[in-house]
Amino acid sequence: MAARPATATDIADPDKSVMERAYARWAPIYDAVCGPIFSQGRRAAAAAAREVGGRILEVGVGTGLSFDDYGPSNDVTGIDFSEPMIVKARQRLATGRFPQIRSVEVMDAHDLAFPDASFDCAVAQFLITLVADPERVLDECARVVRPGGEIILVNHLYSERGAIAAVERWSARPARVLGLRPEFPFARLATWALRHGGVELIERRRLMPTGVYTLVRFRRTG
Repeated sequence: MAARPATATDIADPDKSVMERAYARWAPIYDAVCGPIFSQGRRAAAAAAREVGGRILEVGVGTGLSFDDYGPSNDVTGIDFSEPMIVKARQRLATGRFPQIRSVEVMDAHDLAFPDASFDCAVAQFLITLVADPERVLDECARVVRPGGEIILVNHLYSERGAIAAVERWSARPARVLGLRPEFPFARLATWALRHGGVELIERRRLMPTGVYTLVRFRRTG
């Protein structure tokens, strides 16, 4: 059988050092530029986490733009691998306006420094497509979430067909240096869940009215 031609979806996962440099550059302007762009997805993910309640881990908390999206009864821990972003998050936390936020820490999502079953849910907003090893990060999220808890993701996912998909494939390589990845397919998330065996997909929903972002929820089954 002939080999399948390479496509943009075959591009290697992002290099961690490239992403570190990209988000160090983004940190000073992230709130102004990305805050409005990501608000719809960010609020949808936080709303899903509020329904679960309990202890919430936000993986890729960035500058803390999501702090306002959680309620006073929540108990949120945030982590991010980018120290410049966490510096901004700590400045936001220091205002005293967010008692629902327990702490924010510099931490690599590939190796979470929490015991098993520490949280009721893990939320990753606009993160899973950008890490060096998405499956490893999802494994870690599943590990630290209790049985019956949830992993909640929101992202732009690859359109897979049509003119938009062609643009996403074409822009895949140059987008890396900006800290973006437009060509990540949902199939990788579904395949991970099957391989893991201890999670089930409970929701996959495009967020309207734009349909640009997709909310994906997995439940830890065992």
